[in-house]
Amino acid sequence: MDRLTQPLVLGVGEVLWDVYPDAEHFGGAPANVALHAVALGAAGALVSAVGCDARGAAALARLDAAGVDRAAVASLAEHPTGAVSVTLDASGQPAYAFTPRSARDCIPWSAAVAAVSARADAVCFGSIAQRRDVSRATIQRAVATARTARWRLFDVNLRQSFHDADVLTASLRLANAVKLNEEELPVVARLCGAEGSAPAEQVASLRARFDLALAVLTRGPAGALIVTETSCEEVAGVPTSVVDTVGAGDAFAAALLVGLLHGRPLTETAVHANRVAAYVCSQPGATPPIPRELQWH
Repeated sequence: MDRLTQPLVLGVGEVLWDVYPDAEHFGGAPANVALHAVALGAAGALVSAVGCDARGAAALARLDAAGVDRAAVASLAEHPTGAVSVTLDASGQPAYAFTPRSARDCIPWSAAVAAVSARADAVCFGSIAQRRDVSRATIQRAVATARTARWRLFDVNLRQSFHDADVLTASLRLANAVKLNEEELPVVARLCGAEGSAPAEQVASLRARFDLALAVLTRGPAGALIVTETSCEEVAGVPTSVVDTVGAGDAFAAALLVGLLHGRPLTETAVHANRVAAYVCSQPGATPPIPRELQWH
């Protein structure tokens, strides 16, 4: 597909480095989504900020190498590039320790942010980078600017205490789709007034309460629950040998958005997104190269 006709998937939020005991990997959920979107056949762009340091330079180089438009990624001399220490348990499940105030907390509004937001076909944003006022204002303004985008996906990504009812509610009101996992659902349901006790009831209640076109509950090896105004469907998981689950949800989000933007049926798209996420779980780091057989054709 000609690059000028490719749909544009825009990640809005943090770019950082996942620091493992033995290596550092490029990361940040919105940045991961943008990279995966390019690998899966869309154009990708990022709204974020890095420091004027070695990690910042490496992050920009990584975006360039992946073909992600980073015109709206600011370089801030007064703040370091974000980093998070990641430890994995025996099953590959991560625990995170974030650095204090960094560039991702201070993403500035700019003409470049306005321009890329206005031309996005899909935008993906989360709650982590909204922990500080400056980035929160920029993220929410960017999503509001992208109101004509076909998809505005709130990929919840709860970490530690970097969320509250106001951030979650404001984000859901800006979105027309939400993705969250089994650990996040009870928290979001409680803070946002979703009804029901069963997961399917809570997801359906969230979708209806915020008038969303789509709500997705990811359940790891158990697959995903896909809820629209007219349907509630379970999609089976994909067996895999788990090495590292970091970035699997971001890969799912990217595959979901790219498939929908290419006009694929929702169920087919969700099945493919599970396959992509399962592959990422089998590899170290959040953005391993995507094999050709998993790319959208």
